Amino acid sequence: MTKKWSLSRRGTFWSASAVLALCLWASGAPSVLYPVYAAEWHLPAVVTTSVFGTYPLALLIVLLFFGGLSDSIGRRRAMLLGIGLIAVAALAFAFAPNVGWLYLGRLLQGVGTGFALGAASAALVENNTSSNPRIASTLTTASTATGLTLALLVSGVLAQYAPLPLFLSFAVLFVLGGVAFLAVWLTPSDTAGLGRPTWRPKPLKLPRGILLAFIAATTSVSLAYSVGAIFLSLGSQMARDFTGTTNLLVVGALLGISSIAIGVTALFLGKVPAHVTIIIGGVISLAGLGLMAGAAASGSVALFLAWCVVGGVGYSFAFTGGLGLVNRAAPARHRGATLSMLYLFSYLLQAITAIGAGALATALGLGPAVDVLAPLVGVLAAGAVTLAAVDLAVGRRRASALSASVVQTHA
Repeated sequence: MTKKWSLSRRGTFWSASAVLALCLWASGAPSVLYPVYAAEWHLPAVVTTSVFGTYPLALLIVLLFFGGLSDSIGRRRAMLLGIGLIAVAALAFAFAPNVGWLYLGRLLQGVGTGFALGAASAALVENNTSSNPRIASTLTTASTATGLTLALLVSGVLAQYAPLPLFLSFAVLFVLGGVAFLAVWLTPSDTAGLGRPTWRPKPLKLPRGILLAFIAATTSVSLAYSVGAIFLSLGSQMARDFTGTTNLLVVGALLGISSIAIGVTALFLGKVPAHVTIIIGGVISLAGLGLMAGAAASGSVALFLAWCVVGGVGYSFAFTGGLGLVNRAAPARHRGATLSMLYLFSYLLQAITAIGAGALATALGLGPAVDVLAPLVGVLAAGAVTLAAVDLAVGRRRASALSASVVQTHA
């Protein structure tokens, strides 16, 4: 490829943003359709939530052994590999004759996202042309929220009004995967200085000196992902039960309210310090969990809508703050591996939450399941607030000590 056909640094930045949107589009595309699969194939809640949970479990394996891959082969190659697998996963869903193919599709989506997500997040940081370093984490949140919102709305429209509803949603995803692949293909090579590419699995290692910041950031992102797991695995059923509707566009639109709240909130977080963002996100998420429990207990549509908005705002603060903190703390040459480690623990908790939610909903019913889940996720919220406050205090003490040392040196 000649240089004149390569995208600029700004183009590379936006292509990485598109990859993040694609990853979340793929993650959310089946959510509106789970009740359809359940009705057609007579699947209990534990099966549909375990299909959802296959995605983060597969992603975990990739992050564990290949989390630092983009540091070795370049962000571009890792993204291309991930996009290709997401496109193949779309075909598995489109032609699925039984539930086994849904598991296969989610497996491929998880593997593909595992390769693409950390690489795209690092590419945003490294190709940021703005003077504000927090733009990368803000746009990551906005991009993923946009992808999820469009997935829910497009899937709802196609499932409700178009023929072949279980085919067309994933045909659209396949086409989008092709567009994203082309956009990344047109970005310049980023392998200069990396040496010979290696595919040897390497265990993830955390750079020295960032442990507390990493734990605070990971707890915050894990909080966001755990809330998202409940919402995406059980949200469709809650929306149907509370509204009494089977219109999938209405269900998709209701779920889309939360992701719209995530994206809109992220647009205002570019100048908010990461620690403050995490603390606010934890507090708002606690309020959202209370609304979730109230909605499940009462069946109130108003409380469900309030949970969608408040939960989405809390997710945006928690995710953006956690990502911003780890982006700032991680050394550039270990950024891909550090981000992958953050996603590793976050998706692990998401998988546990999703599968646990399905098992509880099947065994106890929706309301009692939420009564169990809300306080457990609330512990994560409290932990994120506490850890961010401690890391902020430690950072300020270090800065004061360093300032005093400099003054003494020049005295």
